[in-house]
Amino acid sequence: MSSQWEDKSKPHLNIVFIGHVDHGKSTTVGRLLLDTGHIEQHVIDKNEQLAAEAGKAGFGLAYVMDGLKEERERGITIDVAHKELFTPNYYFTIIDAPGHRDFVKNMITGTSQADAAVLLCAANDGVNAQTREHAFLAKVLGVKQLIVNVNKMDISGVDYSEDKYNQTVAEVDTLLKMAGFNPADVPKIPCSSFHGENLYNKSDNMGWYKGPTLFEAIDGIQMPPKPVDRPLRLPIQDVYKISGIGTVPVGKIETGVLNSGKTVVFNPSEQSAEVKSIEMHHTIVEKAEPGDNVGFNVRGLAATDIRRGDVAGYSDSAPSFVRHDETFVGQIQLMDIPKAIGAGYTPVFHAHTSQVAVRFVELLEKTSKGQKEANPAFLKTGDACLVRFAPTKPMAIEQMEDFPELSRFAIRDMGKTVAAGVCVKIEKK
Repeated sequence: MSSQWEDKSKPHLNIVFIGHVDHGKSTTVGRLLLDTGHIEQHVIDKNEQLAAEAGKAGFGLAYVMDGLKEERERGITIDVAHKELFTPNYYFTIIDAPGHRDFVKNMITGTSQADAAVLLCAANDGVNAQTREHAFLAKVLGVKQLIVNVNKMDISGVDYSEDKYNQTVAEVDTLLKMAGFNPADVPKIPCSSFHGENLYNKSDNMGWYKGPTLFEAIDGIQMPPKPVDRPLRLPIQDVYKISGIGTVPVGKIETGVLNSGKTVVFNPSEQSAEVKSIEMHHTIVEKAEPGDNVGFNVRGLAATDIRRGDVAGYSDSAPSFVRHDETFVGQIQLMDIPKAIGAGYTPVFHAHTSQVAVRFVELLEKTSKGQKEANPAFLKTGDACLVRFAPTKPMAIEQMEDFPELSRFAIRDMGKTVAAGVCVKIEKK
């Protein structure tokens, strides 16, 4: 089945659906694909039959995204699934990110590739811990454009009420402000994903709503400008040793242009090599730009000389990094920490493709409930703080003002995301 707008030469964007585990992400995606003609009704009917037999009546739409048997049995999304969505303006890859907190790690990899995000917030449940965590992560991971689906407007107790919608929107706006989005730029669409209201088809039950449908809002996303005129920054995702070719690092270009024949430096490994060839979608290309996923062959480097977490650039503006005896200052927002933390705490930082254990050296200034406090003794859930950090091994990171794309990080501990933040200053020795 193909959509009436199908055309792969259109501008391509990645869009991620995020939000709390039970707020209807998979159902939203399934319904959107059904109503826009990307999948046929009989597929949904078959899924619904399977769902009903498993005691999960009503999950037929969700099963479109939740393909794994285990996910169907548990009724949750585990890994990041990919589907195509064509609109009049764009060719989208939909990334359905897990809401379940065990799977936030997958979400970090999923969302870091997204240009835009749809955040789900159910009108009967409002903003909760996971809605908050995902909104902060979306910001930290560089999602520029956000759309909110105020879902479950049909549910008993909400009953398509404009008041209930306004109440949820007020809650969402407070969260967006805290996370660093401008609420005025974020469309908030009252929907019933289950019944397909205001997704692709306008709702007869919500005549009071005059804004765009979810599909119109997605089609109205502004293509982000490609930062081609900035220095090259290419975080390395993997390094392959390919017989007959040599060492091939792979990654997605954040800024600048990668040119065949030029010499690149890899930091923090402090290696340099000439780019012999660049490959994209199994085709050899002379150059590649921001947003492109590339593999490139480097002359004279062993696969062990460079690693995931390195960033490639040119020597006239080499990627910056912090050595293990140096520090950087970061602004963080704590989301969910089991106990109070202080200096000496050493969780794992996820910045672009790197994962490094980083020590909290000094708490500089805390903001809690609008009150500022210099050099606090400890931090707890909900606090924001300026902190001096020391990585336990060399780590590639950039200052917010130079390369916002590579300044962001998520902090994980005990299997969950405890904070998100940005590097504001690198303190070189």
